[in-house]
Amino acid sequence: MSRVLVTGATGFTGKALCERLVKDGEEVVAFVRASSDTSRLQEIGVQTVQADITSAADVDKNFTDFDLVYHIAAAYRTEHSTEDMFTLVNVEATRNLLEAAKKNGIKRFVHCSTVGVQGEIDDPPADEEYRFKPGDHYQESKKEGELLALKYFAEGVPGTVFRPVGIYGPGDTRFLKLFKPVSKGMFMMIGSGEVLYHMTYIDDLVDGILLCGSRPEALGEVFTLGGEQYTTLQVLVDTIAEVLGKGRTGFRIPYMPVYLASVVCDKLCKLIGVSPPIYPRRVEFFSKDRAFSIEKAKRLLGYQPKVGLRDGLARTADWYKEQGLI
Repeated sequence: MSRVLVTGATGFTGKALCERLVKDGEEVVAFVRASSDTSRLQEIGVQTVQADITSAADVDKNFTDFDLVYHIAAAYRTEHSTEDMFTLVNVEATRNLLEAAKKNGIKRFVHCSTVGVQGEIDDPPADEEYRFKPGDHYQESKKEGELLALKYFAEGVPGTVFRPVGIYGPGDTRFLKLFKPVSKGMFMMIGSGEVLYHMTYIDDLVDGILLCGSRPEALGEVFTLGGEQYTTLQVLVDTIAEVLGKGRTGFRIPYMPVYLASVVCDKLCKLIGVSPPIYPRRVEFFSKDRAFSIEKAKRLLGYQPKVGLRDGLARTADWYKEQGLI
C-alpha cells in the first residue's frame, strides 16, 4: 500500500481518481480548500487536509511521507478569473508541490496538463511533440506549469506529465451545455460542424493516469490521454441525439456573425463587471480542430481505452436524466 497525495480531489477527475485509488487499496490524502465539499471523499475513506497549495509554507508543512503525488488541481477557465490567478494556481502552486516532492524524495509526481497547451491543431491529429500554441491565459499558464514540471523531472524528480482531451462521463456537467439543447430539440450548430473534437471517458482517463503513476516507461515523458477515436462536432451532436432518442437537428447559423457578437458581448460585460452569456472562447469551440494521437500512451504504457464514444455518451445521458438535469 502506498501513501498517495491527490490535489484537485473535489473536482470531477480528482474525485474519480481518488475512488479508484481507494478501491485499489491505497492510502489516499487530499489537499483541499476550507470551502470545499469533502463529504464524498470522507465517505470513501480519503483523508482530507486543509492546505493552500498556493502557499509554499502551507504545502511544506502538510507534505508528509507521501510516495506518490497526483497533481490534478488547476484554476480553470471561468471567465472572471484573472491572469494572475491562473499563474498563481497553475504555475506557482505546481512549483510549491514540486519543491516539496523534491525535498521529501517521493517516488513519483504525476502532473495534469491539458491538450489546450497546443491550441488549435492545424494538421490533425497532433502527437505530444506537436508545437505549443496556447490560445488564452488559462492555456498559457498550463503550458508554463507543464514546462516547470518537466524541468524538475529533468533535474531528478521522478515524474510524468499527462494531457487529457475533453473529459466526460457520469458526474461531469461541463458537457451538459451540449446535451440539454439537444434533448430539447433546440441545439443550433454554429458553422459547418465539420471541425474535429476528441473526448475521453472518465474511467479510461483514470486508467491512463494510474499507468502514468506506475509504469517505469512513463518517467520523464508527456502523454496525451484520450478516447480511441476523435470525430466531427456534427457526428458528436448526432450521437448525443441518438442516445437521447431525439431527432437530428438541422439548425445551423454562420460562424463569423456569432463570433463577432461574442467579442462585443465579452468586452461590454467586462466593462460592467458581469459574466458574459456568450464569449469568444465558447464560440471558438465550433471552429477549431482538436484531434490527437494516443499512440505513444498505447505503445509505452499499454494504455487502451475501453469505453466507446456512443456507450460513454449513453452512460452520461443516463446520469443526467437520473439527476434531473435533462
